[in-house]
Amino acid sequence: MLLLHGYPQTHAMWHLVAPALAEDFTIVATDLRGYGDSSKPFGKEDHSTYSKRAMAADQATVMESLGFDSFAVVGHDRGARVGHRMALDFPDRVTKLAVLDVVPTRHVFETVGKDLATAYYHWFFFIQPYDLPETLIGADPAYYLRKKLGSWGTPLETFAPEVLAEYERCFDAATIHASCEDYRAAASIDLIHDERDWDEARKVEHPLLALWGGRGVMEKTYDVEAVWREYATDVTGKPLDAGRFLAEERPGETTRELRDFLNADPA
Repeated sequence: MLLLHGYPQTHAMWHLVAPALAEDFTIVATDLRGYGDSSKPFGKEDHSTYSKRAMAADQATVMESLGFDSFAVVGHDRGARVGHRMALDFPDRVTKLAVLDVVPTRHVFETVGKDLATAYYHWFFFIQPYDLPETLIGADPAYYLRKKLGSWGTPLETFAPEVLAEYERCFDAATIHASCEDYRAAASIDLIHDERDWDEARKVEHPLLALWGGRGVMEKTYDVEAVWREYATDVTGKPLDAGRFLAEERPGETTRELRDFLNADPA
């Protein structure tokens, strides 16, 4: 099983979930390109360096290098978007996909209104040309990181001090640039790829589980399970009593839902 983190975190976000899942599965938890201790190349002008296609290929290569020809993917936030692309680009390798607290990128841009734009203002801040967001965030990175972690319905004190310190350690100038490029790609080259899939009626064919925070932005804005049914053929989903960061706020419930889904035989 491949675990993929979201913004502004690292693979450390799974510290309460991975040990329990490891009782049933071989766990691989990586840092996405541009995050944590992974490489952080400077973004190309077309933002393809941080396209979800490039990031998905990274993860497929990691799993191949470790000897795994097929595997389940669990992704939160940005990791879920990489997982979504993996399921489309590597359908013979991904067996199941769980997405935590997201709807597809294309759907967000197609439907965004005032409430979502207010809650997810960073989507539109980060996509501004280099180096405006990098400079402003870089003025006080720890402040910005803590404000983001505590602004989506999960209290900041939820995060273990040692894990919060790890997030801060990794939130350097290179990561700030890379994460902005991640979002710039989402608003440009990723949409080109997504629109092509939509036009060709390509959907995720594997079982897909959507979990989201019942006290978060997704619950207030979308019928999350219904949205995913437009992009995948076999969808189940439910909200958990949490804000944005399910794996750290509700690790036991998150683990149970993932274990039940991943252990279930395909219909």
